[in-house]
Amino acid sequence: MEEAIIKVSELSIWSGIAAVGFGILFNIPRKTILVVFFLGFAAGLVKFLLIHFNVNIVLSSLVAASFVGILSSPLAHKVHHPPVVFSIPAVIPMIPGYYAYETVLSIMSFTFMEEGNPQKVELIVSIFYNGFTTLFILIAITIGVSLPLLLSRKETVKKNDGK
Repeated sequence: MEEAIIKVSELSIWSGIAAVGFGILFNIPRKTILVVFFLGFAAGLVKFLLIHFNVNIVLSSLVAASFVGILSSPLAHKVHHPPVVFSIPAVIPMIPGYYAYETVLSIMSFTFMEEGNPQKVELIVSIFYNGFTTLFILIAITIGVSLPLLLSRKETVKKNDGK
């Protein structure tokens, strides 16, 4: 159990570091870097903790992205920047690069395989499994981040009293 805690913590720290890297790439303000790290770390912690307890990767990505979306609105008021500034870099490390890579690799292998090879069926299964997993994770991340931000938008709009 201790080994699992260390592994999840390590993956979460790397998620926070990756989030900061993407934030810097997107030229976020300096005072939001710590918030981006915290949200990236928290998203990684939630996602990898759920995966450790055998929750599907799509559902764990949805929960982690929703967690980021929910925390972004209150943090936006504290830091005085739009929530998108730190919510988007925080979820970019959750993009399923492995599944996308496996999909492309299977497509390339399928394309250049000789006719009548029995491995073609395995490659088709791999293409669809990895491709749909990639698609559903991306949809889960999109919904998870955007829905809380859209639902709390009325609360985050600053009122201008005609001044």
